[in-house]
Amino acid sequence: MQIGHGPPLVRESLFGGHGRVLVWNLLGKRAAPPFTAVLSCVLEEKGRVGPHVQEEFDEIVVGLTGYGEAKVDGKARPFGPGAVVHLPLGSTLELVNEAPDQPLRYLIIKAQAAAQPPAEPDRIER
Repeated sequence: MQIGHGPPLVRESLFGGHGRVLVWNLLGKRAAPPFTAVLSCVLEEKGRVGPHVQEEFDEIVVGLTGYGEAKVDGKARPFGPGAVVHLPLGSTLELVNEAPDQPLRYLIIKAQAAAQPPAEPDRIER
């Protein structure tokens, strides 16, 4: 199952991990606020995306096929079909494909955090 059209972006040893990740940008150049990216990804067998901090956008990562592990801020959890991992700004993510014979397929959906209204002067705590 491939989700994406055209040739993917091929990333090797992403964020200090190992193995190859294929990435399709499903939004392309279309605007879809508050979403900034929808990426279809395939991590090869026994591959790993190294730990990296979410610096620009909140993300959710959705498991499609295969099985592995998602580490969020160092805490491991199973990752596979139907798994949803929420990554607010500042969170660290690492993905591991534990399968020796099948790729790990997943979607990454990035969104601009909602702007918080400024505090009213009489509500500011000191």
